[in-house]
Amino acid sequence: MLTDVVIEDARWQAIALNELAEAAARATLAHLGLDPDDWEIAVLGCDDARIKVLNAAFRDTDRPTNVLSWPSEERPPAPPGAQPARPVSGRDPALGDIAIAYDTCAREAAEAGRSLGAHATHLLVHATLHLLGFDHIRDPDATLMQRTEARILGKLGIPDPY
Repeated sequence: MLTDVVIEDARWQAIALNELAEAAARATLAHLGLDPDDWEIAVLGCDDARIKVLNAAFRDTDRPTNVLSWPSEERPPAPPGAQPARPVSGRDPALGDIAIAYDTCAREAAEAGRSLGAHATHLLVHATLHLLGFDHIRDPDATLMQRTEARILGKLGIPDPY
């Protein structure tokens, strides 16, 4: 298994977060030409209270968010709009950790008229891309990340969220 999922909030079980996380991470790595069996990602399915604590501790932001990611390795920044450096197979297989908050995810899905499963999958693809060095601070990087997300989600049968 590529993902090791810990469910703190039992509501995640209703949409099989463990299966969504595995599918999202596998699709992301495969899309980028990486063998999913070479890597590991830890995923925490939590609630807003827990992610608020994590967001405060790691991002100095005292509010809940939908998803957080912690890459196991900092990758050098690529030129604006360019693909980040790929991780090297054969080293430590851990790509990093992801936490996803049920309350925020469910609210955002309802507001956007999407299913919770589709929105959670999008956020898991997004977070996996962050683990691989993708970012959205600079406009060209945001364009690349959104285009990559849309292609991966399309392969999973999920419409472009943008």
